[in-house]
Amino acid sequence: MPFLDHLEELRWRIIYSLAALILALAGGFFVVLRFKVIALLEQPVLPYLDGHHVVATHPTDGLQLTMSAAMWIALVLALPVILYQAWMFLAPALYRREKRLLVGALSAGLVLFACGAAFAFLVVLPMSLPFLFHLFGDALEPMITAESWFGYVFGLVITFGIAFELPVVVLVLAAARLVTPAFLRRYRRHAVVAILVVGALLTPGGDVTPTIALALPLYLLYELSVVVAQLIWRYKPIDSESAALLVAPWLVYRARRVSRYAALT
Repeated sequence: MPFLDHLEELRWRIIYSLAALILALAGGFFVVLRFKVIALLEQPVLPYLDGHHVVATHPTDGLQLTMSAAMWIALVLALPVILYQAWMFLAPALYRREKRLLVGALSAGLVLFACGAAFAFLVVLPMSLPFLFHLFGDALEPMITAESWFGYVFGLVITFGIAFELPVVVLVLAAARLVTPAFLRRYRRHAVVAILVVGALLTPGGDVTPTIALALPLYLLYELSVVVAQLIWRYKPIDSESAALLVAPWLVYRARRVSRYAALT
C-alpha cells in the first residue's frame, strides 16, 4: 500500500475507536445510573460516618461524579476495540515472533492492571480506613466530601493498576536486551528502596498503610520480573529491529512503510 493509503487506514482505525468510545460512554452512563455505582463506591466509608453519607458541597458534584465514573467504565468497555484497531493497523508490519511478544505483553498488562485495581479496592482501601479514621480521635468529627472521597478511591485504584504493570515493563526491557537477570539481582536492594519511595509518592494522602500495601506486592512483582527476565534470556536473542519495535513500534512501522513506498516510487 502507498503511504497515503496507510494514512487513510489509520484515519478509519481512529474513527472506529472513537465510535466505540462514544457507544461505551453511553453504556457507562447506563451502568452508573442503573446499578447505582456511586452508592457502591461509597459503601467502604459509610461505617465510619456514624450513619451519615459523604457530603456534596457543590450543586454539580453529582453530575461530575457520574460523568467521571461513566468515563472510566467507558474506557474499560472500549479498550478491547481500541486495542484491536491498533493491532489491525500494526500487525501487517510485525514478524511472527514480534506478534507473540506484543500479544503476551498486552494480555499480561490487562490482567495485571485488573488485579492491581481489584487489590486496591478490595484489600488496601478497607485496610487503610480504620487507621485513617482512628487518627481523628475524639477531637475531629468526620465529614468527608464527595470530591475528596471519590478522588481518593479513584487515585488509589489507578495507582495500583499502573504499579502492577512492573513485570510487563521488565519483560519488554528484557526482550529488547536492555536489562539482564543478573542486573536485576545485583540491584535488588536498590530496587527495594526505589519501591518504597515510589509507593510513598504514588499513594494518595499521608497514610503509610497504602504505601506498605503497595510496596509489598511491588516487591513480589519485582521478583516475578527477575524470573520473567531469566526466561526471556534463555531464548535466542532478538535482532535490533525487533528490540526497537518493542520499545517504539510506531517508529519502526513508519520507517518500514516509508522505505517500501520509496522503493516502489
